[in-house]
Amino acid sequence: MARKKQFNVGSKMRHLIANTNPRSPIAEQYRTVRTNLQFASVDNEVSSMLITSAGPAEGKSMTTANLAVVYAQQGKKVLLVDADLRKPTMHYTFRLDNLRGLSNILIGETNIEDTVEKSDIQNLDVISCGPIPPNPSELLGSRRMQAFVESAKQQYDLVIFDMPPVLAVADAKILSNHVDGVLLVVRSKKTENEAAKEALESLESVHANVLGVVLNGRDKKEVNYYYYYGN
Repeated sequence: MARKKQFNVGSKMRHLIANTNPRSPIAEQYRTVRTNLQFASVDNEVSSMLITSAGPAEGKSMTTANLAVVYAQQGKKVLLVDADLRKPTMHYTFRLDNLRGLSNILIGETNIEDTVEKSDIQNLDVISCGPIPPNPSELLGSRRMQAFVESAKQQYDLVIFDMPPVLAVADAKILSNHVDGVLLVVRSKKTENEAAKEALESLESVHANVLGVVLNGRDKKEVNYYYYYGN
């Protein structure tokens, strides 16, 4: 297995802590993840990425939201897209109504400009999921989705997609080849080693560019660091 970079982001994931308490140790860890991602992709600039997890309840969506915040705080124009068309959460996080979103774009009812919402955070725009469709995988694999990704990349410095867990459904694998990189979230004392390995292998089987792994939920008493791991 190719070596990937793993990042620790602390034990207590608070509601957009990168915005509400930017001086906190956890917010600093999100900035460290941002910096490490920039080093990991130094030769090929990442202008779009998706974030997924091995399984449910591993902190994927809050990791996605907080990373979007720290990129926006850096001055990048960021678009955060809730592409979890099965169990969306970003409209709760950013207090949006979710009446219209990505699903509407993908069936041709609307476009980016008429769907995007300004968040309370400077430089950060959000597109929520919209109505949950009966055919998420088909929509994410459609030509309209490819066109959406390309259009969004032309309008923003960075486009971040929140995706369902990779071992649960194929959605993340379907979209992985249309973005510049994939970040995998696992949770300490929850994600089994075999599940994490299977998630990585699943992404690599479709030639996804896995940028690294975020380790979530680590005890405060443990040293905060990131490291490579391999075979």
